[in-house]
Amino acid sequence: MIETQQRSIPSTFGASADADGLIYGPGSPLIDIKRACLRIAVSDASTLLTGETGTGKEVFARFIHNHSARKNRQFVPVNCGAIPETLLESELFGFVKGAFTGAIANRRGRVALAEGGTLFLDEIGELPLPLQVKLLRLLQERTYEPVGSSESLVANFRLVAATNKDLLREVKAGRFRRDLYYRLNVCPVRLPALRERPGDIATLFSHFWTRRGEVRPLDADVITRFQRYAWPGNVRELENLAERLSVCAEGSVIRSEDLDGALVSEDDLELPPSNIDLAPAAARRHARGGEISEATLSAATPSAFGRVVAFETLATEAGLEADGTLAPNVSAGDPHGLRLPIDMPKLFRDMEEALIRTALAQSGGSRKDAAALLGIRRTTLVEKLRRGSFDTTGL
Repeated sequence: MIETQQRSIPSTFGASADADGLIYGPGSPLIDIKRACLRIAVSDASTLLTGETGTGKEVFARFIHNHSARKNRQFVPVNCGAIPETLLESELFGFVKGAFTGAIANRRGRVALAEGGTLFLDEIGELPLPLQVKLLRLLQERTYEPVGSSESLVANFRLVAATNKDLLREVKAGRFRRDLYYRLNVCPVRLPALRERPGDIATLFSHFWTRRGEVRPLDADVITRFQRYAWPGNVRELENLAERLSVCAEGSVIRSEDLDGALVSEDDLELPPSNIDLAPAAARRHARGGEISEATLSAATPSAFGRVVAFETLATEAGLEADGTLAPNVSAGDPHGLRLPIDMPKLFRDMEEALIRTALAQSGGSRKDAAALLGIRRTTLVEKLRRGSFDTTGL
C-alpha cells in the first residue's frame, strides 16, 4: 500500500477553473490568449478563431461574448457544416410565408435571434460560396433579406467565426472568397493544439475526472504518457478519455496498462485489420538509418515478412529492366518480343506489394513516411492496406 502511494498521484492534482471557467495550468499559452480576447471583447470587431477540432473555439467565442457590452443579449451559435446547404440560407436569414413549399408562416433566422448579441458561425470554412456573398453583404451593409422577401432588414450583432481549416489556403484554392476572408480576419485568434500546451493536460484531466465524481488516483506513468501523446482530438479527446477510464478501468488506481488501446496515433487509428508489425526494433533502426537489403530484412524477420518479391524479379518476368525500361533482348517496336503471356493484373499487384512492403520496412512501419517514399498520399496508402488491394499474407 505504501509503494502504491509513493508511485501514484492523487486525482486532484491541481484541478481548478478560473473565474471565467477556463481551465489551464501555470504558464499556459491560454493566459495570453485570454488577455487578447478581453481586449477584443470590448470592441465590436469581427473575430476569427482558428485551431484544430476540439481546441475550444466555442468556449472562447462565449468568453468574448460574456465580456462584451452585448453579454446580456443572446449568443447564437450556428454550425455551418451541420446544416444542409439547401436549408442554411433560411436558417441564417429566416423566411416569409409562402417563400417555398412548407413555409406556412414567417420565421425569424439566426441573424434576427442574435439581434443586439453575438452571432457565432462555427465551421465558417464550410459555408457555400453563394452564401459567402450574402454574408459579406450582411457584414458590409448590416442589412439582409429573409428568403422570399424583398424587404431589407437592419441587423445589429457582433460576429465571431471559427474554423479548423486554413482559410487562406481555401482562398487560394477558390473555395473561399478573399474579400470575406479579410472581412472576418479583423481580430484573428489562434487556439493552440493540446500537444502545444502539455502543462495543461494534467489540470484538464483532473477537472474532467473529478467532475465525474472520481477520487481514484493515477499512476505517475499515466501522466507521463498523457504528456507524450499527440492528442489528435485535443481537449475533446481528453474529456472522452476521462469518461472511458472512469467507466472501464477496474482497479483502485489508474495504471498505464489501463490506457492500452486508448492512446493511439492517427496512423494507428487507420491500421489494416492484420495490425502488421513489420520488423523488430533492430531492423526498424537499420531501415531508418538508410538502405536495407531484402536479404537483411528476410534474415531479420523471416516470419514477419514471409515471401518478399523483389522488384527486379517482377520486372524480369515482364521483360523489363529494374528501372522499368525494356530489357536489351526486347525490341521496343516488336511487342511480341515480350515474354508473353503474362498475368498483368497479378504482376501489378505483386509489384505494388513489393514496393509497399519495402517502403514500410524502410520507414520502420510509419505509413506517413512510407507514403512519402512511394510518392502517394498517406490516406491512399492506408486505403490500399485496409481494402486489401495487395496480398498481406505473411506480413
